Amino acid sequence: MAGHSAANGHAQQPSSRHAAWHWATPEAQTVLATRDLAAILRFHRRVNGQSQSETGALIGYDKTYVSAIELGKRRLTDVAALRHIADRLALPPHVLGVTDPADTDFRAMLQFGQSTVRLAEIARQTGHASEAVSELWPLVARLEARARDGHTEREALRLLADARLGLGTALGNVLPEERLATAAHWTAKSLNVVGFLDDPALATTALRMHGNELRKAGLVGAAVNRLVSAASLAPNRMSRAAVLPLLARAAGALGNAPLFDRAIQETRALLDEVDHTSLVNPVALYEIEIRGLIGTGRARAAIHRAEQPAPATTTAVAPQWRVIELITTGKVRLLGGDTRGAAELLTQAVNEARAQRLPHQLQRINRTGGHVPAEINDAATEALSQLRSEMAA
Repeated sequence: MAGHSAANGHAQQPSSRHAAWHWATPEAQTVLATRDLAAILRFHRRVNGQSQSETGALIGYDKTYVSAIELGKRRLTDVAALRHIADRLALPPHVLGVTDPADTDFRAMLQFGQSTVRLAEIARQTGHASEAVSELWPLVARLEARARDGHTEREALRLLADARLGLGTALGNVLPEERLATAAHWTAKSLNVVGFLDDPALATTALRMHGNELRKAGLVGAAVNRLVSAASLAPNRMSRAAVLPLLARAAGALGNAPLFDRAIQETRALLDEVDHTSLVNPVALYEIEIRGLIGTGRARAAIHRAEQPAPATTTAVAPQWRVIELITTGKVRLLGGDTRGAAELLTQAVNEARAQRLPHQLQRINRTGGHVPAEINDAATEALSQLRSEMAA
């Protein structure tokens, strides 16, 4: 389009090749906050390596007019033209001072979405992971559709990353082992977004959650790599403390005793320095330590640790942790020759795993081996079959 004429109704819609992920960076946020079209165009051209001619072709103006805007010799005030430029640059219209009903609706969705992510995490932590999945699916779908259309505002991308992480983690609770790669897939998709946000705390969280889902999916070596990266990137002690128990768990599953021991020791030291959470607390560390000792070939040490009094609860612990602990201590009882005590713990674990819809934990019971009474394995198998049927339906 020549001269300074605005776009007409036949202009093409933005395509995926114009998806402007660079608008999510901190530098971009500083430029956008000025609402200065000249600065925005210069930034867009620089990060995309475009000439004034190329940017002009994208937004519907010739090179001389783009140059005039950037030099401050021309100033656009036409609402339709500004809306068109915002659309072509994948920006919300309000950045250029244009009020747009769709943008207003999206702002409301962002506020609602943030509440949805928080409430879904509360649901998961209180034993209602299925409900968390149901709440997060529609939000993720809407945010991904907007990103595909090329609209990549920083706050929308941050919400997309959080929603993908929440969805993947919730799926990791409700899916059986053969489908846990799906949970890891969703947490991995969050990493595709996080890299654009330059937020060490978010990057640490994403690597931590993705690493844990990789471990559950059986990709233990990759899990350790992600968790080591998360620990090294952690911006403070609380963030590092959230990573270390999961790193210890993955190192134990990998059979890496030195890494497991270091992670356990540092976590234990940090327990006195940070606020306790559903993961960072003595009860969770007790289970992780016992399981890791078994995984690193130190069954006697695991039995000795399990024979010691269990630590006192210092914070609310997610219900699934109770199931995890029951199974782990049940296995230790078997190693110590206490078949009757093991049967009591594993029976309780089956009942609670069924009630909380935790197929992966039922499969852990089935893997315990031939020392478990047949009726316990049968009960776990029946409960697992029931959960699979419900998911299929």
